[in-house]
Amino acid sequence: MTELDVAGQVVELVRRLAGPDAQAEVAVTRHDLALTRFANSFIHQNVAESGISVRLRLHVDGRTAAGGGSLVDSDGLHALVERTVAAARLCPPDPAWPGLTPPMAVRSSGLLDEDTAYAEPDARADRVRAFVDAVGGLEAAGYCRTSYRSGAFANSAGHTAQGRTTEAAMDGIARAGGADGVARLCADRLADLDGAALGTRAAGKARAAADPVELPPGRYEVVLEPAAVGDLLQNFSWYGFNGKRYAERQSFAELGTAQFDPSVTLVDDPLHASALPYDLEGSARRALTLVEAGVTRAVAHDRRSGAEVGTGSTGHGMVGASTFGPIPRNLRLLAATGPVGRPDGGAEVTPGAVTDGDTAALVAGMERGLLVSDFWYTRVLDPKSLVITGLTRNGVWLVEDGVPTRAVRDFRFTESYPRALAPGAVLGLGRRPVRQPDRLDGVWWEAPALRLAAWNFTGGASG
Repeated sequence: MTELDVAGQVVELVRRLAGPDAQAEVAVTRHDLALTRFANSFIHQNVAESGISVRLRLHVDGRTAAGGGSLVDSDGLHALVERTVAAARLCPPDPAWPGLTPPMAVRSSGLLDEDTAYAEPDARADRVRAFVDAVGGLEAAGYCRTSYRSGAFANSAGHTAQGRTTEAAMDGIARAGGADGVARLCADRLADLDGAALGTRAAGKARAAADPVELPPGRYEVVLEPAAVGDLLQNFSWYGFNGKRYAERQSFAELGTAQFDPSVTLVDDPLHASALPYDLEGSARRALTLVEAGVTRAVAHDRRSGAEVGTGSTGHGMVGASTFGPIPRNLRLLAATGPVGRPDGGAEVTPGAVTDGDTAALVAGMERGLLVSDFWYTRVLDPKSLVITGLTRNGVWLVEDGVPTRAVRDFRFTESYPRALAPGAVLGLGRRPVRQPDRLDGVWWEAPALRLAAWNFTGGASG
């Protein structure tokens, strides 16, 4: 029985058990995830799981309830419908129910790689071996994962949708003494992950991060590598372009206002890679421009939040959206146009601190500032202005006259992310975007390196 067959069967069960006037929507997803982990330069775990989930939401007699399960036989589906109908009878009235998604065209991205969907452990192990060999005797740790999703949606309004997608990701660390270097990449195909290239990058940065000096806190010009920029995009998604937070006036977003530098264009682009072509409510997913040339244009909505502001869904229905709001989960900072690389005549850089020409081009133009590899442990201090505190990690370097001269100890920072990208604050944008994997597969952030006029470092990492 296909996922679409299961979804249709649940809709029919709702009609039988809750009456013909009940409104039901069903999303059925099969997920195959395989993960190869390594530590101390050895593979220590290889796991794979395959499961199917059925999520039902129904609206009956003015009340709404949702339920889920993983049993797709007749008894399992019958029990799911029965308990969801029973829950609906106990729920308070739902006058804001937005109704079901009407029949609409749903376009698939077509991004499905069979070799990734059915990858054997040896294929992931080959990439781990290449990473470990490339670090040249340094201690290595990380993971390589492959994922396959297939799903279907049906509702009692007659709308159906189907899709399939694959994803591969690798994230590895090389350690030299107490210094770490990291390299990570998310891709549509396992074949696009080059373990040797990632290992070389991580090892070079680890060696270049040895013997760091301590610098005083303050506001420094920075070049943020794509991993650090990915943290900006993640927090923009959760707290800025979230339709529920926007409606509650808890977001910095002001539609139609030039809140960002003109070089900044942000697009949530699920069909660009690794996402099913419809959301949990069956709405077609599509590219949504959130910021266009610095001007904030949109926020993400599911059917409920979209109905409240009169704009409709943007294809961002998801589990938990009624609680924390609909969020963009495939956000891209569009890269600058033109050739990748440093300008002719640019100064030499310290081997390892900068591992690609795109970042080198931004560093070469900096008189004095910091090159930052990565952020972590970031927490929101003020959601309205999106002031974030967090730590640097995996390498920070002092740059003088376009040259990384010394490794620097990690900093704590406190910064308003929108202010850091405000008009006039972006001094340069890379031309080679890098897709960063999230903890959850199917969620990613894609950005090039970014040069900013100032970043507020408030003290040492232990402070």
